[in-house]
Amino acid sequence: MNVTVRAILFWVLAICITLSAAIYQRTTGPTYPKKVMLKTDAGELKLKLIRSSEGSGNCQLEFPIADTAIYGQMEYRRYPTNDESVKEDLIRKDNLLTGSLPGQASAGKIEYKVDFYKNGQLLNNPEEFHTVVRYKGFVPRWILFPHIFAMFFAMLLANLAGIMAFAKRPRARLYMWLTFAFLTIGGMIMGPLVQLYAFGDLWTGVPFGWDLTDNKTLIAYIAWIVALIMNRKEVNYRWIIAATIVTLIIFSIPHSMFGSELNYATGSVTQG
Repeated sequence: MNVTVRAILFWVLAICITLSAAIYQRTTGPTYPKKVMLKTDAGELKLKLIRSSEGSGNCQLEFPIADTAIYGQMEYRRYPTNDESVKEDLIRKDNLLTGSLPGQASAGKIEYKVDFYKNGQLLNNPEEFHTVVRYKGFVPRWILFPHIFAMFFAMLLANLAGIMAFAKRPRARLYMWLTFAFLTIGGMIMGPLVQLYAFGDLWTGVPFGWDLTDNKTLIAYIAWIVALIMNRKEVNYRWIIAATIVTLIIFSIPHSMFGSELNYATGSVTQG
């Protein structure tokens, strides 16, 4: 096979694996909007329940429902607490039913559910239209975007290094070093800065906490350090492949699981 064609195939395969893992991680995480279906006379409507809110201001809920005969109510309380639930009617604004959840400090959470009615008849299953939204501080875009880019590119380069190592191509060592460089920038430098702005702590993984996002980044980072050590004199494909597998598994874990949570009783932020 032509060298150029083979290189293109390697890149295409790495991109496909990376995109698949990134989409899976993003859409299965606890901060991704919860998708629900509302059955109406006109058919099923796809709605989203917000599960992440940036900034300390109120969290705005919007449900595009054109049928003006449909009205709704939301019920919410701080999570996890034994607070009395607050009930409020959703407000109609043209084709939208809207609501506003009260702002919280970073890592604070609100548990809420919404019910929709028409002619006094409940249209939805209350359990399905129930979730938790977590609040976080505003992360400057000059930190957030480079972090996202570097982490995505680190994953892409990791997959490429693994594919080339499996094919026993010496350039696997180059991509091993590039993976380590981007993981250092995105995960070990920009990542803590994102955590600091979002939740007030620079590092919440081991040994200071059990935040899964920080800890899985640390595990992947250690895996590539080991691969670098084992490749310091001559190429060792097995360790590059091993580091790639560890990284793929680690970054397929849903994003933000076991993350920072405000304890309303003590005022402290816990992880894990």
